[in-house]
Amino acid sequence: MNLNLKGKTAFISGSTSGIGFATATELAQEGAKVILNGRKQKTVDTALLGLKKKVPNAKVAGIAADFSKASDLLSLQSKLPHLDILINNVGVYSSKSFFETTDDDWQQQFEVNVMSGVRLSRHFLPKMIYAGWGRILFVSSECASLVPPDLIAYSTTKTAILSLSRGLAQLTKGSAVTVNAVIPGSTMTEGADQFLTNLAKKEAKTKEATAADFFKKTRTSSLLQRFASVKEVATTITYLASPLSSATNGSAINIEGGSTGGLF
Repeated sequence: MNLNLKGKTAFISGSTSGIGFATATELAQEGAKVILNGRKQKTVDTALLGLKKKVPNAKVAGIAADFSKASDLLSLQSKLPHLDILINNVGVYSSKSFFETTDDDWQQQFEVNVMSGVRLSRHFLPKMIYAGWGRILFVSSECASLVPPDLIAYSTTKTAILSLSRGLAQLTKGSAVTVNAVIPGSTMTEGADQFLTNLAKKEAKTKEATAADFFKKTRTSSLLQRFASVKEVATTITYLASPLSSATNGSAINIEGGSTGGLF
């Protein structure tokens, strides 16, 4: 399917691996110019090489920025061109009990997971409305409603993203700009793969058995009963970033394999 993305320019925060990189790949394959981002220039350069291998004719660039530093974000904004598509994907987490999670842990996760999207959207949303077209997407998580006990701070930031996304969508009324959030579930990112590898070694099991146990014992609410691939998540994000999704605005779209339950 042609998603009519040729000529569009997209920036994806936190896109040197995982869902962000997979989304960059899908957008590039559709003909969009893609700007990658990571904390360090070395990882950005490596990701650019990888993307060019996957999509030889891709129009790609990359900018390093550490979103835990407001100064880095201001510098990034000055380097970015006009964007048609902004995907707020960057995220960090700290797996700790609530009582061990420090103020600094909370602050860092809010700064990266929430404030990066606030600042980028504040900069680019007015420009999109003035230009007459644009897409802003936030990548939340099933943790926004499931709230694992060791990820309370992270889960809180992912819930905040949903409110932020809905609020910004209301500012686009009557325009051709849309703002939406996606809610991925358990996804086989590089981090998840490493987590399963380490756990399998610790428990003297195969990685496949460890993954199956995760859904039997931990994520029992999942209807999919397996990890989604990053491509499965990225294809939905790419559609929502396209002109074909023009009737979807102010929504939170589940890509979590039914883990959160309910009708809405």
